[in-house]
Amino acid sequence: MNLRNFLIACLVLGALGWWYSSHSPRKVSAPGGVSTTAGCPLPPLVNAGEAPLQSDVPASMPPFALNAATLQPLAGFSIEARVLSREDYSLGREADLSPTDLALGWKTMRDEAVLSQLDISQSSRWYNYRWEDQPPLPPGEIAQNSANMHMIPASDAVADALAHVGKGDSVRIDGWLVEARAPDGWRWRSSTTREDTGGGACEVVYVCGITRL
Repeated sequence: MNLRNFLIACLVLGALGWWYSSHSPRKVSAPGGVSTTAGCPLPPLVNAGEAPLQSDVPASMPPFALNAATLQPLAGFSIEARVLSREDYSLGREADLSPTDLALGWKTMRDEAVLSQLDISQSSRWYNYRWEDQPPLPPGEIAQNSANMHMIPASDAVADALAHVGKGDSVRIDGWLVEARAPDGWRWRSSTTREDTGGGACEVVYVCGITRL
């Protein structure tokens, strides 16, 4: 190896080391405010292998008061799914709450035979999929069994667990679908159905717990 190639290799290894270090922008932390497990009670939990479970919000549950915004719970949310794609964000107002989006698939959208025929990507808080010739599933079934979800970690422990989740992982996520409300009138509202597509169809999830399965 000549000197030029050696220096290039050192630079690449150094960049990789920085990206996965504690100083990397990839590392995420919980937004300030309510940040303990006690402050993020678990909703009813989905059974393994079932579609995402959405549940009612207890009448006594207060909003989650964070520094960037107050989160009004809209529904309990529990899901076991496969990570189809992951995208991290550091710019934009939404990133103050949610540093990571996960595109998740459940039921037939966990099947490798299906996913191998789809080109899946994320950008600008959107989740996109494409196929060649014929779709591996009816398009409506793809849409109903997958979604892009904005993750708001409720604690640094949740943020650390989220940082280790990647494409292809199977995960369990338990928390609350929320609407973020800032004092200046800015709002960011979660979808509360798995049937919608397009603008406003993403889930905004205040994550009480996340586990790789």
